Amino acid sequence: MDPYIGKTLDNRYEILERIGTGGMAVVYKTRDQRLNRLVAVKVLKPDLAQDEDFRRRFNAESQAVAQLSHPNIVSVYDVSRGGDTEYIVMELIDGITLKQYMEKRGQLNWRESLHFITQIMRGLSHAHSRGIVHRDIKPQNVMVLRDGSVKVADFGIACLENSAQTLTQEALGSVHYISPEQARGERTDSRSDIYSAGVVMYEMLTGRLPFEGDSAVSVAIQHLSSVPLAPRELKPEIPAQLELICMKAMTPDLSRRYVSADAMIADLEDFRKNPNISLDFTMMDLRPEEPTEPTQPIRTYDQTLHPSSSKQVRERVRERRRDYEDNYEPPRRGGGAGVKVLVGVAILLAVALAVVLFRMVSDSIKEQSVVPETYTVPEVLGLTPEQAAQLPEVKDIFTLDVKEEGDFSDKPVGTIVRQSPTEGEHRKGDNLVIEVWLSVGEDTGEMLDVTNKTVAQAKVLLKSLKEKYNLEILADEAEMEFDDEITEGYIIRSEPAEHEELKDGDIIRLIVSKGPEKKPVVVSNFVGMQIDAVLRSLTDTWHLTCTNADIEYVENEAEPNSVIWQSLEPNTTVTEWDTIQFKVSAGITNKTIELDFNLPQDDRTTVSVRVYVGDEPNPQFDERVRTADGTVHIPKLTGSGTQMVKVYFDDTLDQEQSHEVQFS
Repeated sequence: MDPYIGKTLDNRYEILERIGTGGMAVVYKTRDQRLNRLVAVKVLKPDLAQDEDFRRRFNAESQAVAQLSHPNIVSVYDVSRGGDTEYIVMELIDGITLKQYMEKRGQLNWRESLHFITQIMRGLSHAHSRGIVHRDIKPQNVMVLRDGSVKVADFGIACLENSAQTLTQEALGSVHYISPEQARGERTDSRSDIYSAGVVMYEMLTGRLPFEGDSAVSVAIQHLSSVPLAPRELKPEIPAQLELICMKAMTPDLSRRYVSADAMIADLEDFRKNPNISLDFTMMDLRPEEPTEPTQPIRTYDQTLHPSSSKQVRERVRERRRDYEDNYEPPRRGGGAGVKVLVGVAILLAVALAVVLFRMVSDSIKEQSVVPETYTVPEVLGLTPEQAAQLPEVKDIFTLDVKEEGDFSDKPVGTIVRQSPTEGEHRKGDNLVIEVWLSVGEDTGEMLDVTNKTVAQAKVLLKSLKEKYNLEILADEAEMEFDDEITEGYIIRSEPAEHEELKDGDIIRLIVSKGPEKKPVVVSNFVGMQIDAVLRSLTDTWHLTCTNADIEYVENEAEPNSVIWQSLEPNTTVTEWDTIQFKVSAGITNKTIELDFNLPQDDRTTVSVRVYVGDEPNPQFDERVRTADGTVHIPKLTGSGTQMVKVYFDDTLDQEQSHEVQFS
């Protein structure tokens, strides 16, 4: 038997039945007796509740999460401690988990997956904007309501659970959705939630998880070192652009992943409006870089195909010489006339060769006697090639060789910004060349859209531009402005604006919102009004702030749930969105007493006794008793405050016995 069932926490939350159990807590269906509504109460397991440090962190995390208010996040109403019992009071959801929904439906179609993931990301966007990271996004922590909407649950629990998580078999349910940086034990931020949401989206689209394993460790290793199959390889009917969004969300490289939930929502919304939209990234952009091999094998030659040794060469020469000697026939005797002719021809050839050699030597001597002129290379920087070619120092001496690839420069486009050789160098001879490079203008970039983002998010987006162009990014308090549209802490505009040109050394100013400008407000008198009506009008009509923590219920004779006290005096002037606190009547709790009355002593042997409390039409005691007993004992009379108790004997009011009674 569960020890909590039937128990009432803090004299308010009556536990009715257990509805769920997790690794850290048990969830009960509970009745809030004060507000007469059903809620869910999550009670920490006893072993965790004994850890004082854990209890302190649990309370702090849950208090922070209680400030979240979004249609796609399960609301937290209260965080409390009853003795050794730590618990949180939450919205009771009439639905099932997304995991149960997927198991019930089997494979989801891509339209249904798009519907669910968009709502999950909206809830995460709200939490991230308040500085809260879930760290345990999985289908078991997403509730699907009967109307098809979803709510993300277990924010406070997930934050604590993750901090002490180890990759054991018990963690297998969460490790399927864990980000690589979580698996490595590194610092996590909102992008870790985006990765986990990407895995949930992958599971909805394909009907399977991206990584499977026999143990939590093996699954975590795959998140670190493996690339899952693309969803369309498993289900070709999935739209290509939706597959791209899913894979970008769960890319292991933080720099390639979505920088924020808002960025992913923007792509999801663009896809929803036009499934054929072309996104600004491809699957190739998401693939991790492959490391280059530090060494390459060197091919060797086969000496049997390419003989090169000196021994082999010498052997070939010998073979040719033997062939020549074997086939050589000496000249025959008796050819005298032929010999004379040959001698004459040889003499003529020798004379001709001598003449040619003499002329060549003479020309060489002449050339050596003429010293080539030396020229100084002129400066042609800042001129166009046409202007440089007309310089006296260039014309008829140097030829300009204009290179196709230009140089970025702040000099006018088409002018020379680099030359080789440089000015002042010396060159001799003819056909001298100066290589020149022309300006193609300044190296410029284009400003990105950073509106409605935090300064931290903007700096991440602008990181590569900042490094390339040596930019300075300023977001001083002096640059902040009031704005009715943009949330406090988010960027209203940038200077330069989106698509404007960026140059080296530029300064980017980020104008940050201070939220709506607060105006003076005259406080109304809320005493006597029902608290629900007051809360409905506070935001829209009075522009004041009040949370659950600002409302205290106290016993009072005033009408239950009516305001009996307010912290801001009526008709005083305060600043817009100031906090106002209320004390609200919880009514008077009835008390029970017991009384004795003397019976009439006359001829009657029995008498009818009826006892009324206050103006109640029905008696609380109605019996016939024997007069011989002398007195009658009334074991239970119920009332509140001071009430008149009336006693009737045989329908006759007994004035002596009737009197006022204090119920206390």
